[in-house]
Amino acid sequence: MKTERLTTAQALVRFLSAQFAEQDGRRERLVQGVLGIFGHGQVAGLGVALAERPDLLRYYRVQNEQAGVHTAIAFAKHKRRRATLAVTSSIGPGASNMLTGAAAATVNRLPVLLLPSDYFANRIPDPVLQQLEHPTLHDASVNDAFRPLSRFFTRISRPEQLLDALPHAMRVLTDPVETGAVVISLPEDVQAEAFDWPAEFFAPRLWRIRRPPPEPAALERAVRLIKESKRPLIVAGGGVRYSEAEEALARFAEAFGIPVAESQAGKGALPTDHPWNVGPVGANGGLAANVLAREADLVLAVGTRLGDFVTASKTAFQNPKVRFVGINVAPFDAAKLGGLMLVADARAGLSALMEVLERAGYPGTEPAYREEVAREKAKWEAEVSRLTAPGEGPLSQAQVIGVANRVYSEEAVVISAAGSLPGDLLKLWRTRNPLGYHLEYGYSTMGYEVAAGLGVALADPGAEVLVMVGDGSYLMMNSEIVTAVAEGLSFTILLIENQGFQSIHGLQRSVGSPSFGNERRFRNPETGLLDGPVVPVDFAAHAASMGAKTWRAKTAAELEAALREARKASGVRLVVAEVDPEARVPSFEGWWDVPVPETSAFESVNEARKAYQEARRRQRPVFPPAEEA
Repeated sequence: MKTERLTTAQALVRFLSAQFAEQDGRRERLVQGVLGIFGHGQVAGLGVALAERPDLLRYYRVQNEQAGVHTAIAFAKHKRRRATLAVTSSIGPGASNMLTGAAAATVNRLPVLLLPSDYFANRIPDPVLQQLEHPTLHDASVNDAFRPLSRFFTRISRPEQLLDALPHAMRVLTDPVETGAVVISLPEDVQAEAFDWPAEFFAPRLWRIRRPPPEPAALERAVRLIKESKRPLIVAGGGVRYSEAEEALARFAEAFGIPVAESQAGKGALPTDHPWNVGPVGANGGLAANVLAREADLVLAVGTRLGDFVTASKTAFQNPKVRFVGINVAPFDAAKLGGLMLVADARAGLSALMEVLERAGYPGTEPAYREEVAREKAKWEAEVSRLTAPGEGPLSQAQVIGVANRVYSEEAVVISAAGSLPGDLLKLWRTRNPLGYHLEYGYSTMGYEVAAGLGVALADPGAEVLVMVGDGSYLMMNSEIVTAVAEGLSFTILLIENQGFQSIHGLQRSVGSPSFGNERRFRNPETGLLDGPVVPVDFAAHAASMGAKTWRAKTAAELEAALREARKASGVRLVVAEVDPEARVPSFEGWWDVPVPETSAFESVNEARKAYQEARRRQRPVFPPAEEA
């Protein structure tokens, strides 16, 4: 057998550069680069291997390991999970910095490859710098914290273990059900050890991404449920976008007159102005979708995991006869809420279901229901226009969204993550691009936004990218502006300055609590609390110091002018929009279960508890199964 003598790190680089993913005949390199920060744990191992062969894997020097993982997540999301980036760190704090990103990738079912360094496998220099010691678990490592956060974890204690571990890792990265964070822990001494590798190990390898069809028997049962329903509703999730099922969804909705409601991950599956798109559903939902969901007698959940925001903490669907059909590649998700499981790729599942319904002569919904859907959609569109219309006074966040939506093409990619922006964008942002609404809300990770702008710009250099971020999230992680400037990338950051964590501040007061610890304020020497004046921060000057071009705006006219100038410029552009933190977008019959204390010294909390108990009466912890015995 022909062999090549390489270090473990050299073999890893060679192997990764030869892996390809394919779906529907389209082929891409699976791992398209490595992000990271070098330390003693891998600068002499993986670092040397990458430096020797920059033609195989491009290296990107990020400023923070967690941000590097966020960048890889955004890259993979924009690539519809057909490609990703690897992220490397040194031993200890560099590795633990990646834990939040690992959890975000796994929760969102997005493929990222993490390569943290680890202690010496030979254990002779123990304890090395940055090594975690445990008195009874001698082989414990900081990297063990990745185990519950990843979909695949292995520690490479001998070079030849890569021969088995790497194919398993690639399988998980390309599996639509199992994908998430894949962690290969690399002891620093093993990275530098050499081995005689079989040459065939480095041959190009193709990983075909599955597109499984539904079982015929399950299809027939789903057809029966749909034909029996009078008020069906589709809930579109991220699986629609990852399987490129947008056209199949549109054909299905149009053929049978079934409205489509959106989740955070599914927004954009249909254009906002599509006649059967009734907008977002659930806790952050709009009026049309929530009204229709309340009376729906059948919910076709396509590619969604039916989290608490979609179900409004299980209060959204009030019809006692409602049944669920889950089209999902993961049985775990397809079975939720007692659903009939159509275990299938979203596109394959919708296409097969449509074919069987047409063959069965299903005419679709009745005219009265179609007219009701049209009326509710029209009312909701009018409300969105009202909320986003520019005014004369201080800016509201809704007006900022409206101005940005008018300035930037509906083909642009808007990026956001945590705080109040995701809920407001879900309701108010209009898009025609299936990849144009990019939200990390499965884990709601503060600090994701700027790093995600970098990831989307790397994935699609021609895309027009608008990052929308609150000042609190920006302060948490903004350093990848430097990386984007160094790489010569272009995107706009629209920073909402509202004096702190206003999303949770609003939630805090809604449960009866007084304002406490959420706004960006000085400590008051008289009260001892953080209720003094607002701490001033010059966000524009801060971003400019990292190489961004900057603008400030306080009115709708100023904001529009600034965004139009920024849109024409190149490089990283940051526009600061000062908003009234109390001008909030209302809730539209959506509810989120946030427990209120049963007893409190604050009478306002006691009153909020009464309202909470009343709201909980609408919860349905158990739904009737779609197939009763």
